[in-house]
Amino acid sequence: MFAVIRIRGRVGVRREIEDTLKMLRLDAVNTCVLVPETPDYRGMVEKVKDFVAYGIIDFDTFLAMLKKRGRLIGDKRLTEENVKKLGFNSIEEMAKAIFEGKVKMKDIAGLKPLFRLTPPSKGHRSIKEHYPKGSLGYWGTEINGLIERMI
Repeated sequence: MFAVIRIRGRVGVRREIEDTLKMLRLDAVNTCVLVPETPDYRGMVEKVKDFVAYGIIDFDTFLAMLKKRGRLIGDKRLTEENVKKLGFNSIEEMAKAIFEGKVKMKDIAGLKPLFRLTPPSKGHRSIKEHYPKGSLGYWGTEINGLIERMI
């Protein structure tokens, strides 16, 4: 599963790139979405690689992001009692089902399929250069460190 984070804004963005960002639900800076590693999504992410950071997320980071930044429609925090209303026993059970691909985030009624993150502590390296010099492009498993700084 890829975590895709929008790093750069919309000034000077070509229309086709902006459309692809909207299809990925990345309308604002510091927004993160999770997408499966399919050829279709990989092509979309490669197209917008100059505006996003992406990499392979691990379960612990996903769980921490879900607990801290997970929201329901209406901008309510994700709590244990809210998760029980969604049909799961705990946040960990829901995270495991999503992470293993048994359930999609958009299929869980009431759960927002994106995460609004804060700017990273200690800032970005550069928002104009690609990883490892900057913050754009493919990070591999190192994306987990960036996400933890943004939670």
